[in-house]
Amino acid sequence: MQTAFMETVLKNTPLLKILSEEAARFLEEDPCNLMGEAWGGERMWTAPLLGVARGDDLIFESFKNSVDSRHWTPAEAFAAGGFQAGAEELSIVSWVLPHNPVTKSDNAHRTDLPSERWARSRIFGETANNKLREHMTAFLLDAGYEAVAPTSLTMWTSLKSERYVFASTWSERHIAHACGLGTFGLCDGLITPAGKAVRLGSVVLRGEVEPTPRPYSRHDEYCPFKNGGGCGACVRRCPVGALSERGHDKRLCSAYLDEKTAPYVEEHYNFKGYGCGLCQTGVPCASGIPRGF
Repeated sequence: MQTAFMETVLKNTPLLKILSEEAARFLEEDPCNLMGEAWGGERMWTAPLLGVARGDDLIFESFKNSVDSRHWTPAEAFAAGGFQAGAEELSIVSWVLPHNPVTKSDNAHRTDLPSERWARSRIFGETANNKLREHMTAFLLDAGYEAVAPTSLTMWTSLKSERYVFASTWSERHIAHACGLGTFGLCDGLITPAGKAVRLGSVVLRGEVEPTPRPYSRHDEYCPFKNGGGCGACVRRCPVGALSERGHDKRLCSAYLDEKTAPYVEEHYNFKGYGCGLCQTGVPCASGIPRGF
């Protein structure tokens, strides 16, 4: 139920602005976003970037082909969360969480295994992202909106895909792309206005939020290599040859994470985790859209 204060705020402030400020406040104040005791008050994620898409945007139907036939539409995700609504009633809010600049700098100097900051952000930073999903869902529910965070639902699952190797019932990268937040690079990472060194999250709500224009017409528009720019820096950064002109070998990448980085993280950083991120750091698209796009 909306409080009188919230009713006043919602009446006078665009909902996207409210959500952007609330997400930023949460990341600034909640201890889940702290890197760890050794780093004092250093935060893993800086201020988020948010975007919005309509639930009846046809791009979501296209994901059943480009991701997997089992990938949810917004209405299907909403139903998985226990609510029923027509696609036209829904809005999808996606966010980009940029890595701390020091984390990106540390990892940019690595050539085979992740820095501790990167590995911690990959594991504990995603825990913070999950808490942000829960917080934003609760915030919307308290404001009177039905809302779900699809990847937090028990029905969400990763998938084995004959065509794409790995997929899921709700791909945060594709959702962010639909919400005007970026396009895909050669390594499959999403190149956003905050760069490719990011994590992503989203919620689906029943209510009208002004959609964010998609300032691109192709799914790989910001990648220099895909547009004749001859970059390919991510290919040169990959320590196991999982990237090439043909794209991303997900099996080789996954094996490296499990067999090489996981033991390294546990032995050297004293927690169970994994990570690499070399293709996301030390490259022109690490912190923004490459020049010329």
